[in-house]
Amino acid sequence: MRLHRLEITAFGPFGGTQRIDFGQLSAAGLFLLHGPTGAGKTSVLDAVCYALYGDVPGARQGNGPALRSDHAAPDTRTQVVLELTLAGRHLEITRRPEQLRPKRRGGGFTRERAHSELRERALDGQWRGLSRSHQEIGEEIRQLLGMSREQFCQVVLLPQGDFARFLRAADTARGELLGKLFGTGRFAAVEARLAELRRTGEARVRTGDEGLLALGHRMRQAAADPALPGIGVPEPATADGAREPLAPGDPGLAEAVLQWAALARSGARERRDIARAEVRAAERRQDAARRTAEAAGELARLQRRHAMAERRAEALRDRREERERTSRLLAVARAADSVAPALELHQEAERAHHTAAEEERRLRAALPPEHREAGGEQLAALERASREELGSLSAARRAEERALGLTAEIAALEREAEADEDILTEHTEWLRGWEEERRTRQRRVEQAQEAAAPAERLGAQAETAQRQLTAARQRDTLTVRAEAAEAESLRAREEAAAAREHWLELKDLRLRDIAAELAADLAPGEPCPVCGGIEHPGKARAGDGRVDRAAEEAALAAYERADALREEAARRLTPVREELAAATASAGTAPVAELAARAAELADALDRARQAAAGLHPAREALAAAEREYERRRADEQQARLRVAARTSRRENLESERRALEAEVARARGGAASVAARAELLERRAALLSRAAEAVRTAQTTADRLKTADARLAEAAYRAGFDTPESAARALLGADRQRELRERLDAWGSEEAAVAAELAEAAVAEAAGRPAADPEAARAAADTADRALRAATTRQAAAETRCAELDRLSAEALADARRLAPLRAEHHRVAALAALAAGTSAHNERKMRLESYVLAARLEQVAAAAGARLQRMSSGRYTLVHSDARTGGRGRSGLGLHVIDAWTGRERDTATLSGGETFFASLALALGLADVVTDEAGGMRLDTLFIDEGFGSLDEETLDEVLDVLDSLRERDRAVGIVSHVADLRRRIPARLQVVKERSGSVVRQRTAGTDS
Repeated sequence: MRLHRLEITAFGPFGGTQRIDFGQLSAAGLFLLHGPTGAGKTSVLDAVCYALYGDVPGARQGNGPALRSDHAAPDTRTQVVLELTLAGRHLEITRRPEQLRPKRRGGGFTRERAHSELRERALDGQWRGLSRSHQEIGEEIRQLLGMSREQFCQVVLLPQGDFARFLRAADTARGELLGKLFGTGRFAAVEARLAELRRTGEARVRTGDEGLLALGHRMRQAAADPALPGIGVPEPATADGAREPLAPGDPGLAEAVLQWAALARSGARERRDIARAEVRAAERRQDAARRTAEAAGELARLQRRHAMAERRAEALRDRREERERTSRLLAVARAADSVAPALELHQEAERAHHTAAEEERRLRAALPPEHREAGGEQLAALERASREELGSLSAARRAEERALGLTAEIAALEREAEADEDILTEHTEWLRGWEEERRTRQRRVEQAQEAAAPAERLGAQAETAQRQLTAARQRDTLTVRAEAAEAESLRAREEAAAAREHWLELKDLRLRDIAAELAADLAPGEPCPVCGGIEHPGKARAGDGRVDRAAEEAALAAYERADALREEAARRLTPVREELAAATASAGTAPVAELAARAAELADALDRARQAAAGLHPAREALAAAEREYERRRADEQQARLRVAARTSRRENLESERRALEAEVARARGGAASVAARAELLERRAALLSRAAEAVRTAQTTADRLKTADARLAEAAYRAGFDTPESAARALLGADRQRELRERLDAWGSEEAAVAAELAEAAVAEAAGRPAADPEAARAAADTADRALRAATTRQAAAETRCAELDRLSAEALADARRLAPLRAEHHRVAALAALAAGTSAHNERKMRLESYVLAARLEQVAAAAGARLQRMSSGRYTLVHSDARTGGRGRSGLGLHVIDAWTGRERDTATLSGGETFFASLALALGLADVVTDEAGGMRLDTLFIDEGFGSLDEETLDEVLDVLDSLRERDRAVGIVSHVADLRRRIPARLQVVKERSGSVVRQRTAGTDS
């Protein structure tokens, strides 16, 4: 990395724009950056860091307002431009932080966003833009440099006092700094990862052990044996025999739980066997008690049967008389059953005769008085005569129906005749006034035709007037738009002219200052591109208000934008003018109000004309409709006259036929209202006579049957042994009553036989002779045996369940122990690795952490590189070496720094060095560290270094040696900038960059051998 040019504007203490030519300073190899305290020396280095990384080092980090100079004018933007070469590429970086600027319109400020730009110089000398993205530029610079901002600040910008403190720092602080520089956080991450894996494995093992202990406690609850020892209690390990239970994570916990489970299972099986034996004994006792209770119950049952049989026999003896009465009553009823058919036949004949006699009396009462005493044959003859007369009325009934039809037809003809007379009257009256109506309607058509001609002429005039009014309104609107567009075009032309004039002025100024630009690129010993000379005694200098290429290009871009706006305004004005000309040609120059009044007047006249002409079509339609009505009425009148003539002839024929039929019907109906009424009367009379004759015959038949039934009943009663039929009827019993008596007698017989059999049974008789049984006592003894068996069975079931539960839990514990075995082995392996990486393992003899081990290797490289420079600075007395000895006690080792004093031959700590010795030791360390970090970052060559250390602590001889070492860096084509207040350095170093404090802000003055700027 080589710096060429730095331009600082409104940054830190610099109120204006300061330009630093690092190319000129680097040509000397060694240059001095000096100035009073607070002038801004460190701000120059901050600007370099800000240009590269978008931020400043360490404690000076800040946002845009913190970077902006308080001395800067409000309209001056804070900006840093750095031109440098990185990895063979010539780049320019421009950065502006977020800042406030004055508003372009009105008062106050507005916030401007941060800006970054990266350009590269091509082979043809032209700058080519690469990116304007903060992230892309930052990533590109980090890849080219191969260092982060922290590494860059430690390697290129060697800060004040940091390495002196690094020399005296403890191992922990030294490790933090080295870790940031060499990026060893990944090794610390490995340590943290191993520790996390150890904790995770420990937690998993502990969780598994807790599960095992939980299973053990569940087994203890299932075992319910207070004699069992505690879970996980090892053998006595102390003299007094005290034993502590194992905790989760302790070695041997799984084996202890499994051993305890085996002991619990053995005790549970023993108690299960005892419970099984108790159940077998209880079953034998229960069986004996049950048999005894059954025998006592059977004896009590037989004794109850004998007592019950005795009571039933006594009850049968008490009802003997009732049984005999029932037997006699049933025998008499059985004898009366032979008379029952004759008795039922007599009752039925008596009911039939009574019914027939009542029907005969009712029908005779309905006959005419002269026929009420007639016999059956006489009534039959009268019926036949009525039916013969009824048959002769059929022809008269048809004639009557025809006469009624003719009457209805004649009435319909009369109604049709009346309707035709009304039609003829109406049509005659209408046709009488037809000629006058036709002339009236024809006149209306002619008047509407005369009014239609002016309406067409006024319509064309109104349409033209409306088009002129619309064009006039558009003309006025376009006039306003054209005036605004012309004003905008004029303003754009003026702005474009002003921008062009400004650009031409800047271009003229830059042409006049081109000599200063060429002089700025001249270097000692290089030929001038104009004259070819290699000596440049009096370079041209830029005057006040110098204009560079960027300002000229910005002015040109502003002019081009203004000119584009001017052309755009002209393009917008052209179509507006064209539309305005077209509207003016259509509307003329008449005002809108005049054209609106004319259009309204024509519209009113057109409405009146259209109203007058609107009746033409209705008038024509009315005339045509009237003519169609005339033709229809004439046709209807002719049809009506034809119908009247035909209807008169038809009516005369119908009247003649109706008169002949009415005479025939009058003869047939006699004194009735009609033939149908006469036929209905004869029908009712014939039916009544028929029913009366049948009733007389039925009454005679039923009387004969009643006499026969009386004789048969008397004979049946005598045969059955009854004195009269009435006594036989009283002795009759119904079938249900007889069945009830028989069932009662049968039940008495069955009960008597059953009692005799019960008393005759040997077991019952033998039980009656024994003492009374006590089944309750026997049942109580059996219940006691049952309860004892249930209790024994419950204990056995509990023992079986306990054994099954212990077997299941033991299997779970064994499975968990087997599952935990690989986890436990992995945990032990990871824990050993974590302890080794953390430096706490017994195998790590130096108690050195993994990150410290890596940093120790890097520090050893730094000490080797720094030792060579320190030996030269100290005239061969001191050599810097790395020490990995432990710091004592329980401390750790790995990051120690010692010096070997060649004068004494002893190795001692760097903290024993004096102030001056500490300075050049820290300087040697800084240079060595820069070399190692550079190699670590990928070998990026660092051609520019800055050293900000206290050279005032060195004596003259040591200072010469230190400067010789720094000057030797030129052999590697490096430029070293020293930041110091030491006045003697200004004499020793001819190339200088001075920062001067002023009230308006600090300024930079650059001096080289023979030139000042």
